[in-house]
Amino acid sequence: MLLAFDTATSAVTVALHDGARVIAESTTVDASRHGELLAPRMRAVLTDARAEVSDVTRIAVGVGPGPFTGLRVGLMTARTMAAVLQVPAVGVCTLDVVAAAVTCAESFLVATDARRKEVYWARYDSPTSRVSDPAVSKPADMADPGPVAGVGPSLYPEHFPHPLAPEFPRAADLARLVASGTAQLLPVEPLYLRRPDVAEPGSRKRVGR
Repeated sequence: MLLAFDTATSAVTVALHDGARVIAESTTVDASRHGELLAPRMRAVLTDARAEVSDVTRIAVGVGPGPFTGLRVGLMTARTMAAVLQVPAVGVCTLDVVAAAVTCAESFLVATDARRKEVYWARYDSPTSRVSDPAVSKPADMADPGPVAGVGPSLYPEHFPHPLAPEFPRAADLARLVASGTAQLLPVEPLYLRRPDVAEPGSRKRVGR
């Protein structure tokens, strides 16, 4: 079974795929409780599917781009579980997970919250065809009257007036992308487009007399 999850946005989302279909999923939107919510959501999904952790044969995780604090929860969990269960783990760009659920006959953007009054974004020709690398920009620099998925239009409606669903990634879509072989697979490493907000302190400055 494929266990999929993503914590790169405000959504903590988990799903289980049995090789043919998604058999259980859970999504909670809470920007400040990724660490508290991920493990309970995993247990709930496994319980709903009447499965055990030992039934997991593969792991898929969203690797961002996303704020450092939430993103690292998912990545550390994926690495730890893969090592303990001795199963492979793969990463997928979180913007691709959002795009996978879009229903649109024309090209579109996905724009998610990058904080600092910026958005992470990428352009797509179709839900499974990204035509630009993920980037981070000021909304005014990316203002687009065309369709835009993700939470960007809710945060900056003056720059993205044509919102598309969904606002957040769903692990069910991540699982389907990976199970179908249509996902662009990445290492289980954070897809950072800028330095993390939190950094280790530098060496202390010497104080002269």
